[in-house]
Amino acid sequence: MPAQRLLAVLVSAAIPALFAPAAHAGVSLIGIGQMSGSDLSGLAGTLENGTPANLLGGLGSAIAWAGGDSFLMTPDRGPNASAWNAAVDNTTSWIPRFQSVSLGLTSTVFSAGSVATLTPTLAATTLLSSATALNYGSAPALTGSAGQHYFTGRSDAFAAGLSTNPANARFDPEGIRVAADGKSVYISDEYGPYIYRFDRASGERTGVVALPDKFAATTLSALGDTEIAANTVGRVANKGMEGLAITPDGKTLVGIMQSPLAQDGGTGASTVRIVTVDLASGKVTHEYAYQLDNLGTAAKPKYGSISEIVAINDHQFIVDERDGKGLGDDSKAVQKKLYTIDLAGADDVAALTGEAALAGKAVGKSLLVDLVALLKTKGYTDRDIPAKLEGLAFGPDVLVDGVLQHSLIVVNDNDFLDSVPVQGVATANPNQFFVLGVSTDLLPAFSAQQIPEPATPTLAALGLGGLLLRRRKS
Repeated sequence: MPAQRLLAVLVSAAIPALFAPAAHAGVSLIGIGQMSGSDLSGLAGTLENGTPANLLGGLGSAIAWAGGDSFLMTPDRGPNASAWNAAVDNTTSWIPRFQSVSLGLTSTVFSAGSVATLTPTLAATTLLSSATALNYGSAPALTGSAGQHYFTGRSDAFAAGLSTNPANARFDPEGIRVAADGKSVYISDEYGPYIYRFDRASGERTGVVALPDKFAATTLSALGDTEIAANTVGRVANKGMEGLAITPDGKTLVGIMQSPLAQDGGTGASTVRIVTVDLASGKVTHEYAYQLDNLGTAAKPKYGSISEIVAINDHQFIVDERDGKGLGDDSKAVQKKLYTIDLAGADDVAALTGEAALAGKAVGKSLLVDLVALLKTKGYTDRDIPAKLEGLAFGPDVLVDGVLQHSLIVVNDNDFLDSVPVQGVATANPNQFFVLGVSTDLLPAFSAQQIPEPATPTLAALGLGGLLLRRRKS
């Protein structure tokens, strides 16, 4: 939180919860924290744009509870805010990874009358790789000293064919969840869209979930705008499978697209698709429709996008729906809302195409919390609220004034920018954690995922072999 807001936060935090607006009744902000610096990848040197290869940034693209006080967080395709090569959308040879983080939730005393300050700590960094060769296209190939083929953030790392070709090296992680055994993680992305399973200890890919071809782009380009213009079907560039949930029993993955598919109207349309995957068979079982809020007018509709989905139980979920405004965009945050949905009895839309057809079958939704309204009660302004509140995960239950509540963690993607302009003034833009306390009676059917916590991976287990990374031009 910006230092100039601290006093306002301390004063407003004393306001009793009973005066909270109905938009977030039963949900309160109980803790905040932030992280910055370098990660534990052991990578040295800089990327093509001069950014350190081990920068600890973009953490809030996704967060997953890993049991106890442990969480896994993945940045997206890496730092591309600095111009260096427009032909590849300024993407770099960033190796996708996940960070193992402890938030300090289980050791913090929470009170409804204040906002606790957490001190998150980084335990490990795990680079993502394939045991088999990958298509790097015109991008530099990234191989490890133990024979790993690392995925890359570079937009030109692909071969001919559908965008869902699992041999392509480009990977843009946006959703992460831990498997029931605690030994594997599932990650969804925007380039494919892909859903991959990785070994939690080594980061090696161990499985692929094949999505229907309707989700794939057929004509690929290193330029997002060119790719959008060239395709009439499939995911819109940079707006693939943004959210990923796993049911508490660990049997089903639930993925949600950031924006409508091209054949469903693209970014100007209202309704996105949700897919469910049976993990025993690895098959997609259902598709459902979710309708976005109209942020414009009836005459000129305008829609935000989806950032995350997290399971309440095996049929109810929380969806993170937002605009792109706020801190990082040098604008005023308007919409950051968490909605609950219930897929029990919802219409399957796998056989339907087009905005009108999907909108007529959209699942109902109910507002759980308006994050903009909630954060403003704690001293934040609409310019302080991060533009990209993207990650969402339940954590361990906590005591708030001795009363058990569910912890719900919201994190931001800071685009690897520690400082951003706000009305011409350089302003801190850290990786931020917002811990919400959710009354148990607000989610009476909540079921927590049971995850055994494995040992923290070592550098040897990650296969870095003396931290030597070979980067060659293919």
